[in-house]
Amino acid sequence: MKGQTLNLVLSVCLLFLIDLYVLNGLRGISKKWKFFHKKQFPLFYWVYNAVLLALLFWAIYSKIDFKVRLGLIIFFFLDLLFKISFIPFLIIDDLRRVFIKIRHKNVKKGQQSASPEIPIIPRSEFLVKAGLLAGAVPLAALKLSMKSGLYDYHVKRHKLYLPNLPKAFDGLRLAQISDIHSGSFYNKKAVLGGVEMLMREKADLVFFTGDLVNIYAGEMGTYQDIFSKVKAPLGVYSCLGNHDYGDYADWQNPADKKKNFDDIVAAHKNMGWDLIRNDNRRLKIDNEEIGILGIENWGALSRFPRYGRMDLAVKNTDDLPLKLLLSHDPSHWRAQVLPQYPQIDMVFAGHTHGMQMGVQTEHFQWSPIEYIYNEWAGFYREGKQQIYVNVGYGFFEVLGRVGILPEITIFELKAGLAPSPVNA
Repeated sequence: MKGQTLNLVLSVCLLFLIDLYVLNGLRGISKKWKFFHKKQFPLFYWVYNAVLLALLFWAIYSKIDFKVRLGLIIFFFLDLLFKISFIPFLIIDDLRRVFIKIRHKNVKKGQQSASPEIPIIPRSEFLVKAGLLAGAVPLAALKLSMKSGLYDYHVKRHKLYLPNLPKAFDGLRLAQISDIHSGSFYNKKAVLGGVEMLMREKADLVFFTGDLVNIYAGEMGTYQDIFSKVKAPLGVYSCLGNHDYGDYADWQNPADKKKNFDDIVAAHKNMGWDLIRNDNRRLKIDNEEIGILGIENWGALSRFPRYGRMDLAVKNTDDLPLKLLLSHDPSHWRAQVLPQYPQIDMVFAGHTHGMQMGVQTEHFQWSPIEYIYNEWAGFYREGKQQIYVNVGYGFFEVLGRVGILPEITIFELKAGLAPSPVNA
């Protein structure tokens, strides 16, 4: 908690410095730009940015409508992107101004009749205009590129080191997909292409970590035939996500909601997927076994349901050397698994989508979602326990992905300790 508070304070200070630099840059523009030289402009500027920051905190820490929260967070970071794109031009102009001042000082020293005052050097209108244009370009490019990332499936391969892994399982290939959200799809051919990409990996077993639909079972429609193609020699195991319960719709009566839920559960069975609901399975190779546990949704944030029962999921698993848990919401790991269930070796989660916006490279990743979730994409480790967060196969609400692309994860299970760092 102390680390999060420090990061928050440092982030606010950095934002203040960015805003201060941009304001000073705008105030230094030629007098022809009258708006920036009005007495009320600094007040307007700081009020605007203070309100924007307050709305960001409200969106992150309050229980509000998902669409409103998402919209506020995205707007804040688009505004920040504009400022960051504008700053390099201000820096160039400041360097130009410094160079001119130095030159004037040198001229003053060499000429006795030189004016004792160094002339005021206004900002270059050309550079400021170029900076404003540069700030707008990434926003336009962002809009154009968003839809192109929706079906741009990427296979991510990792070695998953598990000290308690029995030797018979060493080298096993495990695939994970998450957050299908079939109700958002509009391109069956692209969805099928992603499934075929997954099947070409020839995984020994597959995990699906929740959110099959947005709300309604009928969203699966013909997509059920596509995802029925997801097969593996050792089975396909799945769990439920927060969207699979029908909680985000106004039902005429409880019976309709129950039928919708029952139909979603049936869809897993019809596709040949083993849906694990607060229970566990034993996977046996030769004479050795591991446990695959699955719980229903359990979210640490109050706006997400807690149907998960870990006490039931771990029942009769004490004799198993390794326990792999399917839990949709990654906040469950830190809130309950770490403090109460040290016997869980590895958790597989989804839910965050990486907010479908950010930067993700081999050695660096960032997204606005990290201000909501400690664990939001990739590997995390605490002591002997690990979690992997898949950023999703599908998409929801926002018809676009930028930087955080749809993911198919392939793990090669390895017996033993992981090299440091875990992502190596």
